[in-house]
Amino acid sequence: MMEAAELCFPQLNSSCVKPTRPPADAMLVYVLLSAICIVTVVLNLLVIVSISHFRQLHTPTNLLLLSLAASDLLVGVVLMPVEILYIESCWFLGDAVCTLYYVADYVITSASVANMVLISLDRYVAICDPLRYPARATKRAARAGVCLSWLGSLFYRVALLNGHLRNPGASVSCLGECVVVIGYVAALVDLVFSFILPVAVIVVLYLRVFVVAVSQARALRSQVAIVAAAQRPGAIAARKSEMKAAGTLGLVIAVFLFCFCPYYAPTLAGEETSVDASSADFEIWLAHFNSCLNPVIYAFFYPWFRKSIKHIVTLKVLKPGSRDVKVL
Repeated sequence: MMEAAELCFPQLNSSCVKPTRPPADAMLVYVLLSAICIVTVVLNLLVIVSISHFRQLHTPTNLLLLSLAASDLLVGVVLMPVEILYIESCWFLGDAVCTLYYVADYVITSASVANMVLISLDRYVAICDPLRYPARATKRAARAGVCLSWLGSLFYRVALLNGHLRNPGASVSCLGECVVVIGYVAALVDLVFSFILPVAVIVVLYLRVFVVAVSQARALRSQVAIVAAAQRPGAIAARKSEMKAAGTLGLVIAVFLFCFCPYYAPTLAGEETSVDASSADFEIWLAHFNSCLNPVIYAFFYPWFRKSIKHIVTLKVLKPGSRDVKVL
């Protein structure tokens, strides 16, 4: 006979059993996940403040990075705390809030994927069609792309979870649980449109970028060896900068794929996708951990981000004219 103290709602027989872990394991999980959450929020805030504050960083590419950082920040502010809170607790906020939580989760995730596609397209045009890049990659185009990615993610996810929105708690098997189960057909559709197609586009674009970047690197080495190269050091430096940026953003894409592949593994195996807010599933946290890794990559590979952090931490951003400081 199950003790009442082990139930989320002791007075109800339909109550779920409270999640339990050994105290030492629970404390370790809390500390680790809380640290990841804090680092995610702080680093992405630094990215957002940097790009928003310094005028020199107001470029189309950085607007896309700003959108990506915003989605990563929402992961750290909205999604991670809920999952940490309910590791050793039951869900007491009701089925409607549970469903809305998962809508937010999926919208943020879809927006991140869309941002990755836009970033890949931006790098593709910058490397493969540099003469037309200034005309095509404008701030207006970047803003339009960002708006479409977020609105498209919202409408797509609402349509996908329409059944759960109409009937909150349809997947809940007992009181005190917050879980959404997506049928295999819907999960397969989601796999195709949220992962396979975007990944295919990203991989094709970056393969093309890689081939062109290698050929351009060889051309640059040839140009440096001749006198004409000395007369155009700025152009050569600009091309090197573009290729370095492509490499860094390529690493961001690679980390994204590594973090999200396990999440879609059940669908690839022909299983239903079940997401539970009351558990710290490895696949979910690995996908969310990507939001922490992105700004870490920026810190290591983008000098402008390191310079911006110094200005922010030392409060130099509060001084008059700090928006015009050169960080590139």
